Amino acid sequence: MPKQKITKEMVVEAAFDLARDGGMEQVLVKNLAKRLGCSVQPIYSYCRNMEGLRWEVTERAAGFVRSYVAGKLEQERLSGDSGKEREDLFRSTGRAYLQLAGEEPHIFRIFTLHRREGISSMADLYRREADFRMAEVIGHHQGISTEQAEKLHLHMLVYTIGLGTIFSVCSPGIGAEEMTAWQDCAYEAFSAWMKKEENDGKDSCGL
Repeated sequence: MPKQKITKEMVVEAAFDLARDGGMEQVLVKNLAKRLGCSVQPIYSYCRNMEGLRWEVTERAAGFVRSYVAGKLEQERLSGDSGKEREDLFRSTGRAYLQLAGEEPHIFRIFTLHRREGISSMADLYRREADFRMAEVIGHHQGISTEQAEKLHLHMLVYTIGLGTIFSVCSPGIGAEEMTAWQDCAYEAFSAWMKKEENDGKDSCGL
């Protein structure tokens, strides 16, 4: 029986599986060869630069995160109150990221902790990472300007990433309900802060 031909896609998929199971530090040539049941030669032929392979794994992880969050939102939409769908979109998205941190801790850390070039301010980070349409949802729900909604969005992104990181590294693990409660408390506190700033005409940490 002829040996299976090893393709670059197979190498990338195996690398992603290794990273998903044990973190990016498991993406090594010897581990890839073992996972694929081949010698190290086909690995080296496609991966002369392991950093390039790890970048492809990071891109694959980003796609996984997008699909995961979209799937969770669709599940909630189908099982929930359609009248509250838009109102709860932001909170639901945050909860989906926390669920990801609990269920796929290595993917969460790869996605959140990879190096981001060209970032020199929090405003740069927001423009790079955030979906600007979410600020419109938040502003409508909270009755605040788009500018304040963007600040609220950024604060919650930072807080959710922090919570998710804690969630992904603790053993035996903090309960999901406790993590969600912390997230909800932060949302209420940041919302009150943004409303007060808008009423007072102040800007303590603008974008």
